Amino acid sequence: MSTTVTTPTPAAVPAPTTPASRFSFAPLNVGRFVVWGLFTLVLAVAPLIFTSSLSITMLSQMGIAIVACLSFNMLLGQGGMLSFGHAVYTGLATFVAIHVLNAIGGGLPIPVSLVPLVGGVAGMLFAVVLGFVTTKKAGTPFAMITLGIGELVFAMSLMIPEFFGGEGGVQANRVVGKAVLGITFGPQIQVYYLLAIYTLICTAAMFAFTQTPLGRMLNAVRDNPERVEFIGYSTQRVRYIAFIIAGFFAGIAGGMYALNFEIATAEVVGAARSGPYLLFTFLGGATFFFGPIIGAILMVVAFVLLSEFTKAWLLYLGLIFLFMVMYAPGGIASLIMMNLRVAAYGKLRRLWGSYLALAGTVLVMLAGAAAMIEMVYHLQLNAALGPNLRFIGVPLNAEGLDSWVGAAFVTVVGLAMFEATRRVFARQWGEIQGEIEHEIRRKEAL
Repeated sequence: MSTTVTTPTPAAVPAPTTPASRFSFAPLNVGRFVVWGLFTLVLAVAPLIFTSSLSITMLSQMGIAIVACLSFNMLLGQGGMLSFGHAVYTGLATFVAIHVLNAIGGGLPIPVSLVPLVGGVAGMLFAVVLGFVTTKKAGTPFAMITLGIGELVFAMSLMIPEFFGGEGGVQANRVVGKAVLGITFGPQIQVYYLLAIYTLICTAAMFAFTQTPLGRMLNAVRDNPERVEFIGYSTQRVRYIAFIIAGFFAGIAGGMYALNFEIATAEVVGAARSGPYLLFTFLGGATFFFGPIIGAILMVVAFVLLSEFTKAWLLYLGLIFLFMVMYAPGGIASLIMMNLRVAAYGKLRRLWGSYLALAGTVLVMLAGAAAMIEMVYHLQLNAALGPNLRFIGVPLNAEGLDSWVGAAFVTVVGLAMFEATRRVFARQWGEIQGEIEHEIRRKEAL
């Protein structure tokens, strides 16, 4: 008896994806190349347009803030991990980088240009140690642990002067070692371009991380940790690895800070440094990759420029934060993306009138509230100068009832006008979104 062996016919197998097809110049890829090209161009030409010493200093700080906020958003926006102690890793890396700068002056054979990278390694090592404990929990316990570690490190900064330098901190000089191609990093413009290179590389690397399987899994841990555990992944391990990577980039930001300011004090590891990372990352938009970049730019502008205009600048920041939480919880980036979607369907021009009305009512409301705030601060801090002051060209009397009544009236009227305009805008926005959804369904049906 013979046995017949039937060989199954193999199913059709798709042709393997070649490298050329994987990196084909699809419209999305072309747009991505354009965006990154523009980002590189802006970093290159910004100091050629804004040539003052203040401008170049601010541009350098923006580069540092971009890397720090993006590393923070790796935890918050991508992993859903709310950290109140991110400055621990930027700050400790700053101290390590300062000590390395001093060691280079003593003969350590490391180029000054690699100091930020040394800070990145330091931040990663601290994240390896502290993150093992921190990432054992998620949600509110994670946030409380980071807050406790932040306070612990800040207290230690005043207890270990051998490393932290006490209240005076630790100073260094970046003009050490041998000059390479005449670059000594003495002029601020040379420091800026070095920091710009690190900013570009770190931004590209963190964006690439979002496209990796680990980055996608981190998003899954944020959205549905139970499902991730069910399919066999350890959520704690994913959080821990992401925490280490975020610590590395935070450390690079700390090394950039050391190179730019040449000093490290206890303030760089305190809650006063962690708070702005959270505040401005949220304002920029934690759900979009470019949101923290917007927030970082706003952070430098607020800390450097707004603080020069008024002593109540922190109060204004708090009011802006409250306003954004109430009316735009997705941050500035979400507003941009929503309007780009409307513009793509040719309906943005219908909203210009509403936007102008909203802006006008907000300015009226802000003018009245700011007048009252400035009068309060004038009475508390400048009482010796008398009760009279000028606010946006308008004379005010901080002790006069008419000034207070007028400011309160402007605030209430502006608030009422804003609320009425907002409701009209909400109806108009809903109509436009309905039209867009209808058009999308119509195209899908074809």
